[in-house]
Amino acid sequence: MDKQSLGKGEFIALFALLMSLTALTIDAMLPALPDITRDLRIENSNNVQLVISLFILGTVFGELLFGAFADAFGRKKTVVAGVAIYLCGTVIAIFATSLWLLLLGRVLQGFGISGSKIGSRALIRDLYKGEQMAQIMSVIMVLFILVPMMAPFLGQLVMLHFGWRAIFVAFLIFALVVVTWFVIRQPETLTLEKRIPLSFSNILNSLKLILRHRRVMSYCLVTGFTFGAMLVYLSTSQAMFEDFYDVVEDFPLYFALLAAGVGASALINSKIVVLYGMHRVSVWALLGIAAGSLLLLLVTWLNQGIPPMPLFLACFMLILFFMGFIFGNINAMSMEWLGGMAGIGNSIVGSLSSLTAVGLAVLVGRFYDGNAYPVALCFFIVALFSLWLLRYARRSPAISL
Repeated sequence: MDKQSLGKGEFIALFALLMSLTALTIDAMLPALPDITRDLRIENSNNVQLVISLFILGTVFGELLFGAFADAFGRKKTVVAGVAIYLCGTVIAIFATSLWLLLLGRVLQGFGISGSKIGSRALIRDLYKGEQMAQIMSVIMVLFILVPMMAPFLGQLVMLHFGWRAIFVAFLIFALVVVTWFVIRQPETLTLEKRIPLSFSNILNSLKLILRHRRVMSYCLVTGFTFGAMLVYLSTSQAMFEDFYDVVEDFPLYFALLAAGVGASALINSKIVVLYGMHRVSVWALLGIAAGSLLLLLVTWLNQGIPPMPLFLACFMLILFFMGFIFGNINAMSMEWLGGMAGIGNSIVGSLSSLTAVGLAVLVGRFYDGNAYPVALCFFIVALFSLWLLRYARRSPAISL
């Protein structure tokens, strides 16, 4: 079987777009949250944050199913099935007349997108190993970041001309174009003899193995808590800019400015991870996040909860810059120990980390009350705890599943 007929450049571009669908579906909605609140008559404005967090909750359940599906039926069918469910959720969201119907569509979007995410990652795992996989993931993430950087601009542009529902129409078109490219160009990478029959007992047995594996679980929790902190930022960023600085129309510009730091660090990571290793780079990044969030706490305290905009931007640029070193490396480190369980193992790790992230985001989001303390404190605690988890993982037995 010709596992990869695509050139490396086309492969990276295709999978960057495919994997960016998750971030696009989150970030393009941020400028629309106030309009959704008014249009659907949501009484508690904090409830609109669920449009972000329940999308991720959908991935928790989807990743469990699609991981086993990827090992049983192949990576390609997994991606296609996931995008099909995503499209169904998108249609529901387009015609939603209440918050709860919109949230149902978002959960289905998240459920479906997990198939695309799990299938893509397992396919990359089939083709690349270790530091090389981390390097490929980092390059993909650079392109992956460019789309979400523009997403709030595109979301706002579409919303101003056609209303917030048209954003979901844009999701529909984008997903159809990318999945068509994928179906036409990307061959299957999992041969028939390597496929594992689909069974719930296999999922439960794999879950038990992963829960007992100290290294994999440590990396899973690091991913969950750092992603949770990012979700807190994403779900409150529009409100913070509006509440603190009365920034509404220019919000996408500031969001893109801060997101650029993530893309820059991901590009740097693709160069230095081969020289210094995933663990060391991740430790440096977490120390940087801790320093940036501590500085944000200090300037917040000195300014009665609302730091001056230049300091606010500087602190978040520092925090988000170092966040760009985390996800590709931690994900690669966890997958390195999954062995032959790349599909179902990645799905379980993704599901557990997403569940952790959603729990943290919903909890911290409820404490948002017009100041920067909850977000800053969240990043600081997450960085310190993640450093401890990496140290714990390093001292755990080096055994592949």
